[in-house]
Amino acid sequence: MSPIASYALRLGDDALILGQRLGEWTGHAPSLELDLALANFALDLIGQANFLLNFAGEAQGQGQDGDWLAFHRDVFDFTNCLMVEQPNGDFARTMARQMLFSTFQNAFYEALSGLTASPLAPLAQKAKKETAYHARFAQEWVIRLGDGTAESAARMQAGLEWHWRFIDELFEMDGLEQEVCAAGQGVDRAALRPAFDARIQEVLAQSKLSAPSAHRPVLGGRRGRHSEHLGHLLAQMQFLPRAYPGAVW
Repeated sequence: MSPIASYALRLGDDALILGQRLGEWTGHAPSLELDLALANFALDLIGQANFLLNFAGEAQGQGQDGDWLAFHRDVFDFTNCLMVEQPNGDFARTMARQMLFSTFQNAFYEALSGLTASPLAPLAQKAKKETAYHARFAQEWVIRLGDGTAESAARMQAGLEWHWRFIDELFEMDGLEQEVCAAGQGVDRAALRPAFDARIQEVLAQSKLSAPSAHRPVLGGRRGRHSEHLGHLLAQMQFLPRAYPGAVW
């Protein structure tokens, strides 16, 4: 697979897996308004995944479209970051993850949208608007819960503690990332870190929460080394296409 195709696959896997996770809230969110909001976030992310996985499949040139890449790869072939595959937990933990990931994702797509040499720039133009709303929504809920009751603050603090160890992977620049970035087709993730840290600190200050203590970075998702949670997610997501190969709606 070409570097830009592998790059698109990573981005597509991030969006697909988080979209699937958020879809699990449908019918189970704390209120109807939140149920609809999270379902729409899931649809935004799956729409991004559809573009990215189809792009990767076409660039690979082996007759594999986005549906094949989503439903017929095994767990070790997925290249999503570890944060997006984590279980939803309670609503606070989900908002902690959404705040961290969407704040990063929005900055990433803002940067990618300005790269005229990148074939992914058109997607980024649309995705940066979607992710801006995702980030703002999640940030507001982190503030609301953190500055709420003792229980809501404790739950939000616990959600941040769960996801904090996965932040460093969002900014990892391995050989593939460096190659695509050098070609003017990808984003220097590491360069986004200072602004990300500053924005997260602003949200935490408003929410009266504390940044968790530094953790040893947990890496490996980009290289197919995943937590046990991804296998369970894929078992549900991929069941129908694998049980009935070639079936169409």
